[in-house]
Amino acid sequence: MASADQHTPRAEASGRRLFGLSLAAIGIVYGDIGTSPIYAFREAFHSSYGIVSVSENVLGVLSLIFWSLIIVISVKYLGLVMRADNRGEGGIVALTALIMSPGTPTSPEELPVREPHNRRWLLGMAGLFGAALLYGDSMITPAISVLSAIEGLEVATPVIRPFVIPITIGILVALFAVQRRGTAGLGAVFGPVTLVWFISLAALGVSQIIHHPGVFQALSPHHGFAFFARNGLRGFLVLGSVFLVVTGGEALYADMGHFGKRPIRLMWFIIVLPCLLLNYFGQGALILRHPEAVQQPFFLMAPSWALYPLVGLATAATVIASQAVISGAFSLTRQAVQLGYLPRLRILHTSASQIGQIYLPAVNWVLMLACIGLVLGFRSSSNLAAAYGVAVTTDMVFTTILFAVVARTRWEWGLWATGLLTAALLSVDLSYWLANLPKIPVGGWFPLVVAGAVFIAMTTWKRGRQILAARYMEIVTPMDDFLVKVAAEDPIRVPGTAVYMNSYPYGTPPALHNNLKHNKVLHERVVLLSLVTSDSPVVSRDRCEVLDFGQGIYQIIATYGFTEDLDVPTLLAGCDVGETKLDLEETTFFLGRETLIATKRPGGMSIWRERLFAWMCRSAQRAASFFRIPSERVIEIGTQIDF
Repeated sequence: MASADQHTPRAEASGRRLFGLSLAAIGIVYGDIGTSPIYAFREAFHSSYGIVSVSENVLGVLSLIFWSLIIVISVKYLGLVMRADNRGEGGIVALTALIMSPGTPTSPEELPVREPHNRRWLLGMAGLFGAALLYGDSMITPAISVLSAIEGLEVATPVIRPFVIPITIGILVALFAVQRRGTAGLGAVFGPVTLVWFISLAALGVSQIIHHPGVFQALSPHHGFAFFARNGLRGFLVLGSVFLVVTGGEALYADMGHFGKRPIRLMWFIIVLPCLLLNYFGQGALILRHPEAVQQPFFLMAPSWALYPLVGLATAATVIASQAVISGAFSLTRQAVQLGYLPRLRILHTSASQIGQIYLPAVNWVLMLACIGLVLGFRSSSNLAAAYGVAVTTDMVFTTILFAVVARTRWEWGLWATGLLTAALLSVDLSYWLANLPKIPVGGWFPLVVAGAVFIAMTTWKRGRQILAARYMEIVTPMDDFLVKVAAEDPIRVPGTAVYMNSYPYGTPPALHNNLKHNKVLHERVVLLSLVTSDSPVVSRDRCEVLDFGQGIYQIIATYGFTEDLDVPTLLAGCDVGETKLDLEETTFFLGRETLIATKRPGGMSIWRERLFAWMCRSAQRAASFFRIPSERVIEIGTQIDF
């Protein structure tokens, strides 16, 4: 059986670099899961469940929390799912791309098992919907995290209650406003601040556990089973709140490409898991001594003198957690654009050295408005918790299914081993999912609506581009015919180089054909440039394939990974085309601009989807800006297409 880890090209860090990566990972990767203690334990005893805070129930909930962290995070994500990397990159988009591409086996043992086309398509759609679900998570996480931290001020003084919502909105506005400045400077303090946060979590927990060490009885799983037996359906539904302790599990996988597996796993077992458990068990110890503390157990663990500093630290931690999911939404959107599931969007780089630090204005402002709307609409972290969990549990179910496919088809794990492991993981995932279903009418509908809208947009764009390609090929002149025409007509050749962007490398770009037809001239050197996105996250070598058609006409097919940026001038500077390098000062770029007319032509989409696709085309960022082509060197030639 082939080992999954051997597919990762990233060299494992060691020594000082390992320490630096580990410290950075604790700030970025564990920000979300690290702020769950503020509200997760409290929500398990929400009045809607009717679970009283007696000793048996407290130990039962603690047992469920402990085993959730062990099974979902330690075993599933860190032990299993993180092995399914796409050349070092993780996340559901990378996992889906891994499944959709057969890959390049390095030995006969790694040959994939062939699947029917329809099954592969269904798996791709599942992965795509899972990715769409993450947008709902990116909207809810900042809202619930910051709001829950500011609510801690109510513990200090009820006078602050009318100002909780305005303060929360002010922090959210500031958070999204600074996104365009990048996280390079702020990122330097993410790790240390989050480390202080986790140490504080542990200290708060220990301060309560010393008064009631018997709380560690909850380590035994029988307390969890007894909790279900004693409370029946109500106890099962509590899993919907217990699940809040593992939200952020997808971040472990998605951020694997930034830090590598070893730092993420190291920080979990050395720092994060012990500190989280000490804090949760400390909250349990406090409630066993003072059952009335169940309303705000996290902040009530702190002595009165430490309450305001704790609220400040919690606010900083929640801002960091929010930053992580916002950056994740930016990265996910760029991947979707590169893979052809979303139109070109304006992408700004906020760091000269870190390519992963990007800013997408359109995504940023949509997220900000959604977060503010959620705070104003739900008005408390408890109400927001009702909307939190449905999207993440659904995403985790898809991750388990996709992981099983990778294990079976790419690593050739045995059928029984894969089936039993998948059944065990799905039994846990589906339990959380079922427990979260009652949340749908009271807020859980929101992330599902967001995911549905994003999924429709993604599939419409992908299908629209496929139809457009078919329509496009109907009007494209085959390259061989064009070369014959050039030889026969011998048009006037003007000095310089003309680069024609060509989406479909098997024909002549309409811009080139129309230019020759109407202007009767060609440049001395003509380059047809096609950019192809690979199913791999990064293409490190052999990026360019240069074809010489003769008569001064060349074709470049350049391959990019789906996490890379498309920079045409830099690309051309590194390609040998003919006998001399390309001089941008003597190069003109010809870009096609299609005007789409929505019709009822057979083979297309429904009329409303065609109009949506046409609107997305009009809203897309101009190709010149997206590909970083100097605007003063661009000529656009339009083509009208009946869609």
